[in-house]
Amino acid sequence: MKSTLRILFTLIAFLLLFIGALRFLYGGGEPFQSPTMTLETASTNLELVAELSEAPGNIAVSKTGRVFITLHPEAKPEFAKVVEIKDGKMVPFPNEISQTETYRTPQGIRIDSQNRLWTIDHGDNGIHGARLVAVDLETNQIIDQYDFPKEIAGILSYLQDLVIEPNGRYIIIADVNFFGKSPALVVYDSNLKKSKRILENDESMKSKNYLIQAHNGPMKRLFGLISMKPGVDSIGLDSKGEYLYFAPMTHDRLFRIPLNDLVNESLTNADLKEKIENYSAKTLTDGITLDDENNIFLTDVENRSILKIDTKKNLKISIQSPKLRWPDGLSWGPDGYLYIADSDIPDLVLASRNDIKKAAPFHIFRYKPGTQGRIGH
Repeated sequence: MKSTLRILFTLIAFLLLFIGALRFLYGGGEPFQSPTMTLETASTNLELVAELSEAPGNIAVSKTGRVFITLHPEAKPEFAKVVEIKDGKMVPFPNEISQTETYRTPQGIRIDSQNRLWTIDHGDNGIHGARLVAVDLETNQIIDQYDFPKEIAGILSYLQDLVIEPNGRYIIIADVNFFGKSPALVVYDSNLKKSKRILENDESMKSKNYLIQAHNGPMKRLFGLISMKPGVDSIGLDSKGEYLYFAPMTHDRLFRIPLNDLVNESLTNADLKEKIENYSAKTLTDGITLDDENNIFLTDVENRSILKIDTKKNLKISIQSPKLRWPDGLSWGPDGYLYIADSDIPDLVLASRNDIKKAAPFHIFRYKPGTQGRIGH
């Protein structure tokens, strides 16, 4: 009897230690106080592009107006993983067989100046390996596939968003690394077919202790043991490819670094750290893009809006609407349209497939901010 009680108390002690460690590593968080901002565009200018049965992840629009999305991995999509929207319907892209043979958990998606559609696939938190895939939009054929080595994207990595410099050579990817707690940037050289991991665990990569207040409540799960506080998530590149702008989602500052320094093989992490500029204030953000005038647009996940940071670093609300549940990815399309993939992450994370289906339909929107950015980004 004493032996049984001793084992029971030991198990309870280990369980309490595990719960305590889990909450210490992944829980907690304080509310974020958003600044007062002016509104630029009326919500009536928000146009519905498509109503979907599956949750979109990120979005890329081509120069001819073709709309591509990833279906969010957190939603455990059954239909496909990368699709083109045709007449409001989701069509597997580039074909059905690629949905199982090529893609695992793709999330980030972008179109480069050579009319190639790139996706970054985190490989189920690095368990199956992260992968970049490029498809030629003229032929709809896969023309490049790169599997990241484990030292670049190992287990617990989460490569989830990307940008491509204007010449199409360098691709920069954000590794949120939520569970691994080692966020970083990854650079892929498409000419040399090689990659590098940089600025891992730099202060500009790590989240702050803010708890996101989503449309359906605080972003915490498992009785508050896990709070959504990702590492570097928002990344954007100006139209000329001079600066990379980046930030963790739960951070109040936006950072930037010259792209030439970022891809310079002779610079160490210590050198790169000195090149980082603490650029401006921001709110809790996900997707990011820039227009041709260097205004920065970011999705505000708490306030159901798209923000704008102008060239004087003033923070404004570009558009706001109750229709936006979690504005996620952004992409410029032709004719001055900015497209929004509304993933509704609060109804996806750690939810059952049945509950996710109940949250449908999901949406893609667009509006005209009055400027134009690099199409596909």
